[in-house]
Amino acid sequence: MPIFSVKHTTVYRYTQPVTFGEHRLMFRPRDSFDQRLLDHGLFVDPEPKGIGWIHDVFGNCVAVIDFNGSGDELRFVTDIRLDHTPQHAPDFRIDDAALSYPFSYDSDEATDLSQTIERHHLDDGDEIGKWARQFVSAKGRTETGKLLMTLCYAIHESFVYSRRTESGTQPPLMTLHLRRGTCRDFALFMMEAVRSLGFAARFVTGYVYVPNRDSGSVVGGGSTHAWCQVYLPGAGWVEFDPTNGIVGNRDLIRVAVARHPGQAIPLSGSYCGSASSFLGMTVEVKVVREAGDDQPLARRAFRQDGLQPER
Repeated sequence: MPIFSVKHTTVYRYTQPVTFGEHRLMFRPRDSFDQRLLDHGLFVDPEPKGIGWIHDVFGNCVAVIDFNGSGDELRFVTDIRLDHTPQHAPDFRIDDAALSYPFSYDSDEATDLSQTIERHHLDDGDEIGKWARQFVSAKGRTETGKLLMTLCYAIHESFVYSRRTESGTQPPLMTLHLRRGTCRDFALFMMEAVRSLGFAARFVTGYVYVPNRDSGSVVGGGSTHAWCQVYLPGAGWVEFDPTNGIVGNRDLIRVAVARHPGQAIPLSGSYCGSASSFLGMTVEVKVVREAGDDQPLARRAFRQDGLQPER
């Protein structure tokens, strides 16, 4: 199994000392059968008054950081190491009743999945639904796995990946019209597209390992990355990364899941001082596959992809 190391550094700078409010940080990956956390560390400067941990409503680990001092710079450095079991060709293992689309979720599951099936963004003309339905066979039932994979690949192949410095995620309808966006935009668009077909989908934030950035085959490195999961009876939550056309967890490190992107902000917080005091922020992420695996060591450091923490 590959071992990945991730170092994530975020620095806020100010023209004069300001006082810092509570900050919340999501950096600890979710332990699961396909990724196992080996070690983690957190460095904060200036030294915080205290660091506590909670699980949010989705079971994500959140560090809650309190301060009582001031400074003209605030720095967060996180380090993680984990075992990762890649799924290069995912075996969906879908229940027989759900092998073909359309299908219905079991009543018990449907109750728990209801908020992830419901569409969250205005689309009065159902443009996203019309776009999604072009991949559904007009002659009858469609193979479920093929439908979702084709939809994921269609976004990867026909939409243009573009870094954006502004925070937040653009509305899915805008992504459809522009055919351009960041990884968060593409993840949210795919979620709304499959929800229009009746699938349950949720947002995932984490990191992507970029083995060879120069090839241009994988994008989204150097910052937090985002993709989505779709729930399939029998298979559970299956990863889909429309930015890179990845189905399954290959090169994807899950940190948090949520119903919508606003619930999975990697770092959020506040400061007390003049708005003009804020000079800006820098983010650097290095994802390393440790030497000794069957692939050569690769190190990449890039600038943030418009996914900066909201303040």
